[in-house]
Amino acid sequence: MVVWAQTQRPTQEIEPYYDLNFTTAERDSLLQGLRDYQRSIEAIHRYQLENSVPMSLWFDPVPTGFKKETIQKPIDWGLPKDVKVPDNLEELAFYPVHKLAVLLRTKKITSTQLTKIYLDRLKKFGDTLQCTVLLLEERALEQARKADEEIAKGKYHGPLHGIPYGVKDLLAVAGTKTTWGAEPYVDQEIKTTATIVKKLDEAGAVLVAKFTLGALAMGDIWFGGVTKNPWNLKQGSSGSSAGSASATVAGLVAFSIGTETLGSIVSPSTRCGASGLRPTFGTISRHGAMALSWSMDKIGPICRSAFDAALVYEVIRGADELDKSTRSAVFNYAAKTDLKKLKVGYVKSLFDATYPNKENDQNVLAVIKALGVELVEVELPSSIPVGAVRLMLTAEAAAAFDELTRSNKDSLLSNQLRWAWPNTFRTARFIPAVEYINASRLRQQLIEDYHKATKDFDVIISPSFGGTQLLTTNLTGHPCVVVPNGFNNSASPTSISFLGKLYGEAAPLLLARAYQEATEWEDKQPPLFQVKK
Repeated sequence: MVVWAQTQRPTQEIEPYYDLNFTTAERDSLLQGLRDYQRSIEAIHRYQLENSVPMSLWFDPVPTGFKKETIQKPIDWGLPKDVKVPDNLEELAFYPVHKLAVLLRTKKITSTQLTKIYLDRLKKFGDTLQCTVLLLEERALEQARKADEEIAKGKYHGPLHGIPYGVKDLLAVAGTKTTWGAEPYVDQEIKTTATIVKKLDEAGAVLVAKFTLGALAMGDIWFGGVTKNPWNLKQGSSGSSAGSASATVAGLVAFSIGTETLGSIVSPSTRCGASGLRPTFGTISRHGAMALSWSMDKIGPICRSAFDAALVYEVIRGADELDKSTRSAVFNYAAKTDLKKLKVGYVKSLFDATYPNKENDQNVLAVIKALGVELVEVELPSSIPVGAVRLMLTAEAAAAFDELTRSNKDSLLSNQLRWAWPNTFRTARFIPAVEYINASRLRQQLIEDYHKATKDFDVIISPSFGGTQLLTTNLTGHPCVVVPNGFNNSASPTSISFLGKLYGEAAPLLLARAYQEATEWEDKQPPLFQVKK
């Protein structure tokens, strides 16, 4: 036990780090209080807290006066009426979910056929991309067989029935290891199955693999190496949903599940050319998922198209008593929506700035206008220091991995750079509780200001990494649909982001779908992984 020194100046050396300046008398007076806090902290440390134990305080992104829709209307997907089976069945590996669903429903292909195609491709390319932690072949083939039997008997569960997919390996699946991408947890078994996996099981989807993530949900470096961008194997796939994005784009699964705290769906989807949905905070249960930040973690689909993301979102959304942060909300998706009636804004200052890939983003605005949509200038709130509010994430993350830091097992992680988790966790231990609370108050003000600036819009279009947009909308809990919009000078994909209202995923998904139907970017296939003709 460290005992505070008997000195007239017990805090003088560290006060500048906290923007404080006490007198000698004040320092002397607080010494006994510090000793009391030390005993309380030691008592907390003696109690074993699992990562799955959440905070007793729940983040709610709803601003003052906000009212969400409460009437669920019948969903009109606008699925294609007929889909042709290719001569070479392996070409199905790159078919979007909305086409595979039609083929399965009409019994033109079987789930077993499709599952074997993906399993073969995972075996062939998984090591190349370093995207797979665990292949679930036996489980997958049994699920596929069951799906085929049910479909044959007319017991069709919906568009995901028989569709093979993978999950980021921070989601627990009973009977498998859940590694969190990190050396200290390579043999970890969690005796539960994540709610989202249970929902996909019930929908008849076929889980074929658990995919890599950057260790403890940062970047693309995991205990097995670096997950690759399928367009450029010399480049990492970005993270932290590294394997999910890489495998989906390379045609190793029909869709995958990722998570985002601060860019972990948007960033790898951008790098790899996937279409991802970061949903409204609290619309998808996190039960069975590794906790990094209880007030910022979100789970969402990574797919080939925004249409596919909508199909997956419908299955996995909803309140869950096992995750008290979840909320029920309607999802009124209608393929026949008149886009001209949507109120669509664009963040003019971000589009006007000088930045890489600006031309690709400008082309998006031109396509949207050509669809008959009126674009209105909008600006996001800028007075609040959102970069400072980010300390909430690092404080919560350090708490989530408190034991890892104090045990010095953080030294086992591959990535030990200054900005990586080990040092971030250590540094965050010196964030005062008072400042965490003040950051939370600033966050609430940001929520109110963002609502005032954007409440009249169904969709806001923004450069994916423009200004502080990504951090701001992760802090406010707003949904984002990220889709590919071209390539950069290095022949890697770029992206654009469609932001929605809280619980308003349908509008950005519909507008992103319309954009994709008017362009070709989601159909592009990385040459190294294409099916040979």
